[in-house]
Amino acid sequence: MPVAGNVALGRDVAIKYPDLVNLYGCVIGDETSIGPFVEIQCNSVIGRRCKIGSHSFICEGVVIEDGVMVAHGVMFTNDRYPRATRPDGRLRAMGDWQLERTFVRRGASIGSNVTILCGLTIGAGALVAAGSVVVQDVPEHAVVAGNPARIIGDVRDRLQQEAVA
Repeated sequence: MPVAGNVALGRDVAIKYPDLVNLYGCVIGDETSIGPFVEIQCNSVIGRRCKIGSHSFICEGVVIEDGVMVAHGVMFTNDRYPRATRPDGRLRAMGDWQLERTFVRRGASIGSNVTILCGLTIGAGALVAAGSVVVQDVPEHAVVAGNPARIIGDVRDRLQQEAVA
């Protein structure tokens, strides 16, 4: 079941290796590109013209707006207190945990091997550096890096430098 029948695919979605992805119950916007070995779970939304790099995991409850770059190996979470079993020792099942939604706003970029904890918002135009662990909201246009990710700059400063060069 690489691309399940309950996936809402927009126009001109590019999935180069459809047998090497696992997409189910999600919405994928127009002209989005999805790399191999990506899993996008139910109740997740990917906007238009996004790039989802290989080996990324987008779990239930993640909303990614238009024009977002998700590089290789990015991991989202959706449960703040993950446990395998209930207090009585039985395996946890649906309804035994609290889903926390995560939002990635328009035009943000997330570098390779980033981990994003649940319940957060990454602001429009923000840049999360490779290898970062995001544990709090990221403001619009901020550049964050590290573990935990901390603000180290502003994307607009970099864009102004490029315009002058």
